[in-house]
Amino acid sequence: MEHTVVPSRRALFAGFFKIGIAGFGGVLPLAHYTLVQRLRWLSDSEFTELLGLGQILPGPNIVNLSVAVGARFHGAVGAMLAFLGLLLAPFCIAVMLVSLYEQYRSLPVLQGMLAGLAPVATGLIFGMGLKLAAQLERSGWCIALALLTFCAVGLLHLALLSVLLVLLPLAVWLAWQLPRKGR
Repeated sequence: MEHTVVPSRRALFAGFFKIGIAGFGGVLPLAHYTLVQRLRWLSDSEFTELLGLGQILPGPNIVNLSVAVGARFHGAVGAMLAFLGLLLAPFCIAVMLVSLYEQYRSLPVLQGMLAGLAPVATGLIFGMGLKLAAQLERSGWCIALALLTFCAVGLLHLALLSVLLVLLPLAVWLAWQLPRKGR
Protein backbone atom coordinates (compact mmCIF):
# COMPACT_ATOMS: atom_id res chain seq x y z
CA MET A 1 0.00 0.00 0.00
CA GLU A 2 1.42 3.35 -0.98
CA HIS A 3 0.86 6.50 1.06
CA THR A 4 -2.69 7.78 0.72
CA VAL A 5 -2.33 11.30 2.07
CA VAL A 6 -0.08 14.09 0.82
CA PRO A 7 0.37 16.56 3.67
CA SER A 8 0.30 20.32 3.19
CA ARG A 9 3.39 22.24 4.25
CA ARG A 10 1.61 23.35 7.43
CA ALA A 11 0.56 19.76 8.18
CA LEU A 12 4.14 18.56 7.55
CA PHE A 13 5.54 21.04 10.10
CA ALA A 14 2.74 20.34 12.59
CA GLY A 15 3.03 16.56 12.21
CA PHE A 16 6.76 16.56 12.91
CA PHE A 17 6.33 19.14 15.68
CA LYS A 18 3.91 16.76 17.43
CA ILE A 19 6.32 13.85 16.94
CA GLY A 20 9.17 15.94 18.33
CA ILE A 21 7.32 17.11 21.41
CA ALA A 22 5.52 13.84 22.20
CA GLY A 23 8.45 11.55 21.48
CA PHE A 24 11.17 13.59 23.15
CA GLY A 25 14.02 11.14 23.71
CA GLY A 26 12.45 8.05 22.11
CA VAL A 27 10.84 9.11 18.90
CA LEU A 28 11.24 6.32 16.31
CA PRO A 29 8.35 4.13 17.51
CA LEU A 30 6.13 7.20 17.73
CA ALA A 31 7.26 8.41 14.30
CA HIS A 32 6.37 5.04 12.79
CA TYR A 33 2.93 5.03 14.40
CA THR A 34 2.24 8.64 13.40
CA LEU A 35 3.53 8.59 9.82
CA VAL A 36 2.30 5.12 8.84
CA GLN A 37 -0.75 4.28 10.92
CA ARG A 38 -2.30 7.56 12.04
CA LEU A 39 -1.51 10.09 9.28
CA ARG A 40 -0.98 7.52 6.49
CA TRP A 41 1.69 9.62 4.82
CA LEU A 42 3.88 6.53 4.28
CA SER A 43 3.39 2.79 3.92
CA ASP A 44 5.33 0.40 6.17
CA SER A 45 7.75 -0.36 3.35
CA GLU A 46 8.29 3.34 2.56
CA PHE A 47 8.97 4.06 6.24
CA THR A 48 11.45 1.18 6.39
CA GLU A 49 13.23 2.35 3.22
CA LEU A 50 13.47 5.97 4.42
CA LEU A 51 14.65 4.87 7.87
CA GLY A 52 17.30 2.69 6.20
CA LEU A 53 18.45 5.72 4.25
CA GLY A 54 18.48 7.77 7.46
CA GLN A 55 20.62 5.15 9.18
CA ILE A 56 23.42 5.24 6.63
CA LEU A 57 23.60 9.04 6.56
CA PRO A 58 25.49 10.94 9.25
CA GLY A 59 23.34 12.31 12.05
CA PRO A 60 20.37 11.09 14.05
CA ASN A 61 18.10 8.64 12.21
CA ILE A 62 14.90 10.51 13.01
CA VAL A 63 16.30 13.83 11.79
CA ASN A 64 17.39 12.21 8.53
CA LEU A 65 13.97 10.57 8.25
CA SER A 66 12.20 13.91 8.75
CA VAL A 67 14.29 15.54 6.03
CA ALA A 68 13.62 12.65 3.62
CA VAL A 69 9.87 12.69 4.28
CA GLY A 70 9.67 16.48 3.97
CA ALA A 71 11.67 16.45 0.75
CA ARG A 72 9.48 13.69 -0.68
CA PHE A 73 6.36 15.81 -0.37
CA HIS A 74 7.56 19.42 -0.74
CA GLY A 75 11.19 19.40 -1.86
CA ALA A 76 13.78 21.49 -0.01
CA VAL A 77 11.12 23.63 1.69
CA GLY A 78 9.38 20.49 2.97
CA ALA A 79 12.67 19.08 4.23
CA MET A 80 13.34 22.28 6.18
CA LEU A 81 9.79 22.42 7.58
CA ALA A 82 9.87 18.81 8.76
CA PHE A 83 13.35 19.29 10.24
CA LEU A 84 12.36 22.46 12.11
CA GLY A 85 9.06 20.96 13.21
CA LEU A 86 10.83 17.92 14.63
CA LEU A 87 13.57 19.81 16.47
CA LEU A 88 12.01 23.09 17.64
CA ALA A 89 10.26 21.83 20.79
CA PRO A 90 12.98 19.33 21.84
CA PHE A 91 15.63 22.03 21.44
CA CYS A 92 13.75 24.40 23.75
CA ILE A 93 13.03 21.61 26.24
CA ALA A 94 16.67 20.44 26.19
CA VAL A 95 17.95 23.95 26.92
CA MET A 96 15.55 24.18 29.87
CA LEU A 97 16.44 20.71 31.18
CA VAL A 98 20.17 21.33 30.96
CA SER A 99 19.83 24.44 33.09
CA LEU A 100 17.71 22.52 35.63
CA TYR A 101 20.14 19.59 35.61
CA GLU A 102 23.04 21.92 36.36
CA GLN A 103 21.23 23.03 39.53
CA TYR A 104 19.97 19.64 40.75
CA ARG A 105 22.34 16.99 39.35
CA SER A 106 23.62 15.89 42.76
CA LEU A 107 20.18 14.84 44.04
CA PRO A 108 19.97 11.04 44.50
CA VAL A 109 16.39 10.91 43.20
CA LEU A 110 17.49 12.50 39.92
CA GLN A 111 20.44 10.12 39.58
CA GLY A 112 18.15 7.13 40.14
CA MET A 113 15.62 8.41 37.63
CA LEU A 114 18.26 8.86 34.95
CA ALA A 115 19.65 5.36 35.60
CA GLY A 116 16.14 3.94 35.11
CA LEU A 117 15.74 5.55 31.70
CA ALA A 118 18.43 3.45 30.01
CA PRO A 119 16.52 0.12 30.05
CA VAL A 120 13.35 1.86 28.89
CA ALA A 121 15.16 3.42 25.93
CA THR A 122 16.73 0.06 25.10
CA GLY A 123 13.31 -1.59 25.14
CA LEU A 124 11.86 1.04 22.81
CA ILE A 125 14.68 0.58 20.32
CA PHE A 126 14.46 -3.22 20.52
CA GLY A 127 10.68 -3.15 20.01
CA MET A 128 10.99 -0.86 17.00
CA GLY A 129 13.71 -3.11 15.56
CA LEU A 130 11.47 -6.16 15.84
CA LYS A 131 8.58 -4.33 14.21
CA LEU A 132 10.77 -3.20 11.30
CA ALA A 133 12.39 -6.64 10.98
CA ALA A 134 8.95 -8.11 10.35
CA GLN A 135 8.74 -5.95 7.20
CA LEU A 136 12.07 -7.07 5.74
CA GLU A 137 12.42 -9.52 2.91
CA ARG A 138 13.05 -13.04 4.21
CA SER A 139 15.64 -14.16 1.67
CA GLY A 140 18.83 -15.90 2.73
CA TRP A 141 21.12 -13.12 1.62
CA CYS A 142 19.13 -10.47 3.56
CA ILE A 143 19.27 -12.53 6.74
CA ALA A 144 22.98 -13.26 6.22
CA LEU A 145 23.79 -9.56 5.74
CA ALA A 146 21.76 -8.60 8.82
CA LEU A 147 23.58 -11.19 10.93
CA LEU A 148 26.95 -10.20 9.50
CA THR A 149 26.28 -6.54 10.29
CA PHE A 150 25.16 -7.39 13.82
CA CYS A 151 28.26 -9.51 14.44
CA ALA A 152 30.64 -6.92 13.00
CA VAL A 153 29.21 -3.95 14.91
CA GLY A 154 27.59 -5.53 17.96
CA LEU A 155 30.01 -8.34 18.80
CA LEU A 156 33.32 -7.39 17.20
CA HIS A 157 32.83 -3.65 17.87
CA LEU A 158 34.03 -2.67 14.41
CA ALA A 159 33.37 0.92 13.40
CA LEU A 160 29.91 1.33 11.89
CA LEU A 161 31.23 3.47 9.04
CA SER A 162 33.77 0.80 8.07
CA VAL A 163 31.14 -1.93 8.14
CA LEU A 164 28.78 0.20 6.03
CA LEU A 165 31.49 1.00 3.49
CA VAL A 166 32.02 -2.74 2.95
CA LEU A 167 28.52 -4.17 3.32
CA LEU A 168 26.41 -1.42 1.76
CA PRO A 169 27.79 -1.83 -1.78
CA LEU A 170 27.44 -5.60 -1.39
CA ALA A 171 23.82 -5.27 -0.25
CA VAL A 172 22.96 -2.91 -3.11
CA TRP A 173 24.61 -5.22 -5.65
CA LEU A 174 22.80 -8.28 -4.25
CA ALA A 175 19.44 -6.48 -4.24
CA TRP A 176 20.03 -5.43 -7.83
CA GLN A 177 21.18 -8.85 -9.07
CA LEU A 178 19.06 -11.37 -7.21
CA PRO A 179 15.38 -11.93 -7.96
CA ARG A 180 12.92 -10.55 -5.42
CA LYS A 181 9.84 -12.42 -4.25
CA GLY A 182 6.65 -10.97 -5.67
CA ARG A 183 8.34 -9.05 -8.50
